[in-house]
Amino acid sequence: MTDIAEQLASVHRDIDHRRIPAGDGRSVRLRRGYLASLEGVWAALTDVDQISRWFLPVTGEVHRGGAFAFEGNLRGTILHCEPMRLFTLAMVIGDSPASEVVVRLSNGTGETIIELEHTAVVDERFWAEFGPGATGVGWDLALLGLHLHLRNEAIVTANPKAGQHSPEFTSLTAFSSRAWGATLLAAGASAAEVATVVEHTAALYAPPATMFATRNWMRASRAAFLRHLVPAPEGGSSDAD
Repeated sequence: MTDIAEQLASVHRDIDHRRIPAGDGRSVRLRRGYLASLEGVWAALTDVDQISRWFLPVTGEVHRGGAFAFEGNLRGTILHCEPMRLFTLAMVIGDSPASEVVVRLSNGTGETIIELEHTAVVDERFWAEFGPGATGVGWDLALLGLHLHLRNEAIVTANPKAGQHSPEFTSLTAFSSRAWGATLLAAGASAAEVATVVEHTAALYAPPATMFATRNWMRASRAAFLRHLVPAPEGGSSDAD
């Protein structure tokens, strides 16, 4: 079964600045490999039925110029598409300005490589509070969900109904938040700044019982990933440690 910590540790993360139609944006970039064919990964990323199984139910037209909508107030347009190589999306989350998502595929040594870059115009106060993990953790969850889908696996947990409060989910969001904190530190942020964004991001994705996330992307990506948690057999144990 999948070792969740190993999967999250296999992701290469970095951050950058890039200009998009909405203005000067901040980018989060993730790169990781999948033990699946290029054709299989492309199909999982572009087939409506498959997307609905590993991420969220989606409606719309999957072609250049096509508009789509995910369950959870996420919608967008396909700006560019080169089959088996890349696609670019204009994505709107709630009432925010349109951001841009570029997904590139390539052949690795016995694996298919995905590089995903998400650029958005970000309020500086929001960045100071949550940093790159606000979006980066959501993409970590999505790409991990894609891995589970391609392997036909799930995360076994003692209590799937615990959802965002389950030990399995809180541990993986904490791991991802720390990974994005390390990326921010490498980009020149101070240790104090990093500590703040790691704590706040982890709490938003896996909030205490008295706190609930208010950002559309966080709610949607969390809800999508929680569908991958399944109950452990009676007397069994979790495979997510």
